[in-house]
Amino acid sequence: MKVSEILQVKGNILYTVTPETPMLEAVITMAEKDIGSLVVMEFGELVGMLSFREVMKTLHENGGEIGKTLVRKHMDDHPITVTPETEINEVRRLMLERHARYVPVLDAKMLLGVISFYDVARAVVEAQSFENKMLKAYIRDWPAEGDE
Repeated sequence: MKVSEILQVKGNILYTVTPETPMLEAVITMAEKDIGSLVVMEFGELVGMLSFREVMKTLHENGGEIGKTLVRKHMDDHPITVTPETEINEVRRLMLERHARYVPVLDAKMLLGVISFYDVARAVVEAQSFENKMLKAYIRDWPAEGDE
């Protein structure tokens, strides 16, 4: 299974901010849209990711307040990225290795979407469920000895 298959099911709603967006505005967007990350874009290119993890670090650093800083100061400016052709097993490995919950999907420099750890887990479970059903059907229809 490839990333492109997850994107087809997921849809194409994408929320972005710029590095100059105030952190408070970014957090409000995340809360209102019930999302765990924002893609940080500048001049049409991906320059970072802001996720729940960075928001929590900001709160910790500021004694429980978001403060008046900009997204640029807190974003992950080297997020891992994948392409539509990346295999799901490679995505799982990368996400686990980097503790990433959200991964932007790029085709060259064009942002196509973001997949989450949940999206990947759901796709794997659905694929395994399908395989399981096929195997059970194959076993159920196994020819009995003497039917050959």
